[in-house]
Amino acid sequence: MRSRHDDPVIPEDVLPDELDRVARNELKTLAKDNAEGVAKHLAMAARLIESDPTLAHAHAVSAARRAGRIGVVRETLAITAYATGDYALALRELRTHRRITGRDDQLPLMVDCERALGRPDKALELARSIPKSKLSVPVQVELAIAMSGARLDQGDAKAALQEVTIPQLDPTHVFSYSPDLFAAYATCLEDLGREQDAAVWWAHADTAQEAVDQRDLGIDGETIDIYEDDYEDDYEDDYEDDNEDDLKVELEDVREVDLEGITEDDQPIEETDAASEVSGPDETDSAATDSAAAEGVSDER
Repeated sequence: MRSRHDDPVIPEDVLPDELDRVARNELKTLAKDNAEGVAKHLAMAARLIESDPTLAHAHAVSAARRAGRIGVVRETLAITAYATGDYALALRELRTHRRITGRDDQLPLMVDCERALGRPDKALELARSIPKSKLSVPVQVELAIAMSGARLDQGDAKAALQEVTIPQLDPTHVFSYSPDLFAAYATCLEDLGREQDAAVWWAHADTAQEAVDQRDLGIDGETIDIYEDDYEDDYEDDYEDDNEDDLKVELEDVREVDLEGITEDDQPIEETDAASEVSGPDETDSAATDSAAAEGVSDER
């Protein structure tokens, strides 16, 4: 029996077009009215994820009750669950998203969920389960940061430093992921007692973040070259704007990542999990559990 869930109010100014083209394309399998309703809930989740993650999660739950077999819906539900601190639910939904879509773009977040659940060993095992060559460069960097965090959780700062000692650790070449990478490296140096070195990398992180922030706000500042990776992703290539430029560019060409633009990657989980926001210890889902859960989800078409 489906547990009670009251849909949160959607302001009149919210439009389905707020979703990016890739996300909207996923909703085309739904009936038009249902697709528009789901799109509006996803748009609200994106609006609120920073300011009110609990309300954002409520919108994601509403979307999942209407379109539980759509990858971006389950992904959004996972992200909002993570933002509210429900890491068990987030992990289950990320697995579901992964099965639906066959993609591994959210592997770093899955690793962080394992960390948050107090299982750094399992986090590292999960991180090593996919060849890094199959991941885009930004995801590889995010995964390195997550693995470094897991090493710190184990109390091994030296191994943590090694995890983020990667080619992308270059302060002369700034990417959208550089601030987090430089900060992770600085954190490891601090844990090793190398305070002066850490201060240098904190400064690099601040400079990179300032550059990205200026780009996002459309502010002209000191010219800093920011690079964009070639994702080499057929799925995204089908839907990205024709004028997307993956070459070396200046500040104005940094890509902005929206919540709805997140990738797809798993099969549906039980509808009552999403609706009631259950967070039970289900991190070691078996195939039987996943199969049974899938039976409880239905899309309105």
